[in-house]
Amino acid sequence: MQPMMGACRTAWGWVGAAASSVGLLGTTLPKESKEEALASLLERWPQAQEGRGFCLAALHNELERYFGGQAVDLSAVVLDVCGATDFQIHVWEAVRSIPRGQARSYAWVARRAGSSRAARAVGQAMAANPFPVVVPCHRVVGKDGQLTGFAAGLDMKRRLLEMEGAPVGRLCLDG
Repeated sequence: MQPMMGACRTAWGWVGAAASSVGLLGTTLPKESKEEALASLLERWPQAQEGRGFCLAALHNELERYFGGQAVDLSAVVLDVCGATDFQIHVWEAVRSIPRGQARSYAWVARRAGSSRAARAVGQAMAANPFPVVVPCHRVVGKDGQLTGFAAGLDMKRRLLEMEGAPVGRLCLDG
């Protein structure tokens, strides 16, 4: 079965998502247009076809609520991690455990992923994260609480944390 993809309009812009028969393949952060969100997905999954099965429809509803500022629980979203390394999967699982409105350091994530000395490798796993918001890598910050390393830019990272109610500037890192 070919992957399906779709985009939904949120308060922040168009957010895309692609899914396989196994689970979610990836999401985009907000884009200016539906076409831009879908094009971003097609770069990663060129065989994806636009469609809106139950899985994507439910996720789109949750993403609309999330970007509307509501607390949503995305922990039940099944991820298709085919092609990911074991370390990436452990990192993404650790990041999914960070509560809304909080942040953790790269070192904390490394410990939770079973490799306490791998904080830099955590950064690489975050850079490879195809599931923004579902795997909330924006909640991972430097050891001193400083906002670092976010593909969509530090302004977007700050906006996401602030929307979630995180006290940016005095973040809890080792919760």
